[in-house]
Amino acid sequence: MARLAYFRVSTSDQSIEGQRQALGGGFEREFIDEAVSGATPAAMRPGFAALLNYAREGDTVAVTAVDRLGRDALDVQATVRRLVERGVIVDVLGLGPIGRGVGELVVAVLAQIADMERQRIKERCDTGRAAARASLAATGRTHRGKVSMGRPMAADAAAIRAWRSENSASITATATRFGVSVASVKRYCSAADK
Repeated sequence: MARLAYFRVSTSDQSIEGQRQALGGGFEREFIDEAVSGATPAAMRPGFAALLNYAREGDTVAVTAVDRLGRDALDVQATVRRLVERGVIVDVLGLGPIGRGVGELVVAVLAQIADMERQRIKERCDTGRAAARASLAATGRTHRGKVSMGRPMAADAAAIRAWRSENSASITATATRFGVSVASVKRYCSAADK
């Protein structure tokens, strides 16, 4: 009867520490998926697949939220059902232990809500991008007043390219001179080569 934890973050710049602290520790084993989208089916994630292989009847799997299990309502339901049928308790922070019957129903509803919210966020993002493109084409600025839809430049790319060329400077020296990352210098210089 092991107490197990599952943590998942979607991007490499996120940390699982917040989830770990929220659950309080004391786990026999932790299973982690970093930089793995919740849209990826649970069984296809390396950390969760290892959890499925490890968990035994009587074990408890703790997660901070239903969306850590996944974003697709059907996948979340199937995942919880698979664990529950094996006698594994799924303990969701704020919900408590989920067992057969009512617990499965609650997870199904919450997973469906999470799926709907994901769709609404996608629709809002798509609408915003369309408005930005239309405004950019019409006025040269997005509907929010930006000069491009991408990430703003950290510095003047033309000035960086010119200084680097005039001084025969390395990428690292150029990055230091302008206070930007090496990746930015590479990106600005490679953009001119295209």
